[in-house]
Amino acid sequence: MAKTTEDLLAEAEIKDIHIRYCRANDRLDEELMRSCFHPDAVIALHEELDLEAFIALGKKMLAQYTVTWHNTGNQLVEVDGDSAWAEHYTISSHRLPAGDKGPERDFVAYGRYIDRMERRGGEWRIARRTMVVDYTRFDPVPPSDSPFGSRGGARDRSDPSYTLKTGG
Repeated sequence: MAKTTEDLLAEAEIKDIHIRYCRANDRLDEELMRSCFHPDAVIALHEELDLEAFIALGKKMLAQYTVTWHNTGNQLVEVDGDSAWAEHYTISSHRLPAGDKGPERDFVAYGRYIDRMERRGGEWRIARRTMVVDYTRFDPVPPSDSPFGSRGGARDRSDPSYTLKTGG
């Protein structure tokens, strides 16, 4: 069956939610994270969590890294009226500082987000998410200078993605 213009618009909105989700993780932006999920959403990791427990866990887990970089790859979306099924492939990189557990290293996770999306009040959000980690790896970080003189990003609203957007 051919997709309608409404289906294509819904797909674009759903894909945008996943991109915002990646940004919310990397910028530690709880408000942006909440905007991706319905308030009664269920997120299945190692156990099922409600939205507030998921955000609290994410905040705790992400705090141990000096930088994170979540990337979205293949995105498959199937719209059925006011609900949709979506699968988003992801590669997530996490820089661990040197410490008791060893030298500075990168933890890279390859996985998928499998979502039940719902449009409520005209707005698409995640109603249920299952996170699947297909495999992981740890890589040592060789000493190097920041390329091109870049100062790197920030894990808050001082990041250039926020400051340039607001004219800063």
